[in-house]
Amino acid sequence: MRQASPLIPLILTTITAHVALAGARVTTSLYAISLQASEFSIGILIALFALFPMLFAVQVGRWADRIGLARPMRLGCIVMGLGCLIPSVIGGLGVLYFSVLLIGLGFLSIHISIQHAVGALSTVSTRAKSFSWLALGYSTSSFIGPIAAGYLIENTNHNIAYAVFTCFVMLSFGFMMSGRLRHLVIHQPEPEVTDVGKQSFLDLLSKPELRRVYVVSICLTAAWDLFLFVMPIHCSHLGMSASSIGWILGCFSAATFVVRLAMHWISRHFSEWQILTSGLIVVVICYLLFPFMTSTWSLIGVTTVLGLALGSGQPNVLALLHENSPPGRAGEAVGVRVTIGNATQVVLPLAFGAVGATLGLFPVFWAMAALMSLGVPLAWSKANEKSAPH
Repeated sequence: MRQASPLIPLILTTITAHVALAGARVTTSLYAISLQASEFSIGILIALFALFPMLFAVQVGRWADRIGLARPMRLGCIVMGLGCLIPSVIGGLGVLYFSVLLIGLGFLSIHISIQHAVGALSTVSTRAKSFSWLALGYSTSSFIGPIAAGYLIENTNHNIAYAVFTCFVMLSFGFMMSGRLRHLVIHQPEPEVTDVGKQSFLDLLSKPELRRVYVVSICLTAAWDLFLFVMPIHCSHLGMSASSIGWILGCFSAATFVVRLAMHWISRHFSEWQILTSGLIVVVICYLLFPFMTSTWSLIGVTTVLGLALGSGQPNVLALLHENSPPGRAGEAVGVRVTIGNATQVVLPLAFGAVGATLGLFPVFWAMAALMSLGVPLAWSKANEKSAPH
């Protein structure tokens, strides 16, 4: 099991870094709300988390292809830690615009490096399982981060919350400096001859299988990130406390953990595309129902179902992405996915923030349902084509 030996420290590094990101996102939203910021201003802040990842993901992916994970991860921790530290010592809305840029950029480098390492250290037969374990790490951190943010804000203040998440980034740095990760070497296959000289990421988009994976990935990423953006605002309008909001977001993450824990069994009975198709259909239904959910328990119910649907997506998307990537360009392929996904994370909070500020949140939920429904036929055709479980 030599190839699996670094998986645990990789997952621990992911969990601690992502706790900081998930907690900082919720803290930023609730801090901005407490400062009487509009939905559009909050949308700008959430979009800025994704701006630098959108701009630099491909370059970071290529960097990881060339030099492995150690240096990108270390630099990412330093930048992310600085982004969390600044608002812990300097208050006010203005400083958040700068700090969220640093947090997003720092986590990008960690995120791509770890995904690249897990894919490279796995075989075709073990890749889906390895990515399921990595996704379990993300689910764990997505559960811890929002709940921690809610209780820290309710019992201390926003500055203390940012300070605690700075400590999580430092802990992540400690894991990546441990022996296994510090000296880990990724053996990259040589790029195909046909790919020599094709250094633009656009040639990856020209591959039909990769393009299909990217489109479905965009739909799932957009649904996930819009939920994290809209739900704190929706719950605040309903008069819910910070801890209640944290629990709603935490239940979403717990659901993603459960479905990813079961993914090894699910993948034996259904193909990746069947799982993705079912997930997209459930996401559409959940977004149609959200405007009618006004109590904590009703929101927890629909949120849990949404978490099951979206949580099933990432392991299968990543497995398909690595399976269809050209040799020697897996990191770049992941970078392209992050770039496209973050482009939607920049655009959607701005667009839906503006809609929410003028028309309310009902149209936001239904517009997202309509957007998700566009991806269903694409995944459905592929699910029918590859109907046999692997």
